[in-house]
Amino acid sequence: MLCLLTAGCSKQKGITELEEGDAVYYWRTDLRLDSVERAFLTQYQVKKFYCRYFDVVMSDSGEPKPNATITFSDTLPDSIEIIPTVYITEDCMHQKHEGFAEKLVNRILQMNETNDIRNVHEIQIDCDYTSKSRKTYYDFLREVRTQLSAVHYQLSTTIRLHQLSMEAPPVDYGALMIYNTGDPNKWEERNPILDMRDVAPYLKRLDKYPLPLAAAYPVFHWVRDIHGVRVEHTVEAEDILQVKRAMEKERPELRKAIITYHLDQENINRYKPETYEAIYHH
Repeated sequence: MLCLLTAGCSKQKGITELEEGDAVYYWRTDLRLDSVERAFLTQYQVKKFYCRYFDVVMSDSGEPKPNATITFSDTLPDSIEIIPTVYITEDCMHQKHEGFAEKLVNRILQMNETNDIRNVHEIQIDCDYTSKSRKTYYDFLREVRTQLSAVHYQLSTTIRLHQLSMEAPPVDYGALMIYNTGDPNKWEERNPILDMRDVAPYLKRLDKYPLPLAAAYPVFHWVRDIHGVRVEHTVEAEDILQVKRAMEKERPELRKAIITYHLDQENINRYKPETYEAIYHH
């Protein structure tokens, strides 16, 4: 009984001790910021910059390979921590690939060294894993963690709402993706980027999810061509804030670490400053 109580206290302590701070995702193939984007980082005191370094896709030979690697035309202020983020397609996790974790970590470390990127203490892996690929993915994360121990980096992963029903992954914390919640094929019924009706069924899982979580909210929009009709999806500010209030009611510590997806002048100009202030600081 004493062991169980101790474990429970330790777990709860870990949940509440996720480092506080506002953050952004950066999902372009060149790190190049204009004056509006730099001003945004300063105005909202952004501390963490989740930067997509490259994707990993399956090659024709059946092995994972990097794709769309970022170039670094700009640097960030020293006060901002850059978090190399890698998107891995789910089919890469249908089977184990020997040496994959080591190659991925080495590639990130080499990119940091080549581009003189120093303020790095963590990497994040993004994968829409399913019940079919979960075990392979979690084994992969354990191997990545082992590789990172030599450089004392943390490891985080994205968590989609549907993944809250699964066993928590073996990482330091998760970035809960509170976007792309609906079916794009049902765009006439509700907004596929974010709709409270799609989020509501997952709220009850938040309180007991045994992993520290940051909360990532959408500020982007989609433009798609559907049978010759141009369809644009944009999330209203109040819809974002409604979902945010509902999430934080179930799990108050979600307000401690907020990420917006993603940093771009067009996305910055889409919402009023008071909307970003409410997302980050209320």
